[in-house]
Amino acid sequence: MRKPELAAVIAERADLTKDKANEVLNVLLEQITLGVSKGENVTLVGFGTFEKRHRGARQGKNPQTGEPVKIRASNTVAFKPGKFLKECLVS
Repeated sequence: MRKPELAAVIAERADLTKDKANEVLNVLLEQITLGVSKGENVTLVGFGTFEKRHRGARQGKNPQTGEPVKIRASNTVAFKPGKFLKECLVS
């Protein structure tokens, strides 16, 4: 499911216009992004937690030549699914 499809479902289920549902979805994603970029964990109970994680510098390998390559340290986003989401995936 892509973002427009998700906005359409939100519009239908919440009795909103598609434009309003898209605006709500954009605000939600913006706030998750803002929270994680500040280093805060964003927890949606039952769904999961988004958190900022630091990846240290490490040694990699160029797959074409096999030569060692230095990979710089970076920050990334991790998602840890909540209990309800995990249970929905088990079938």
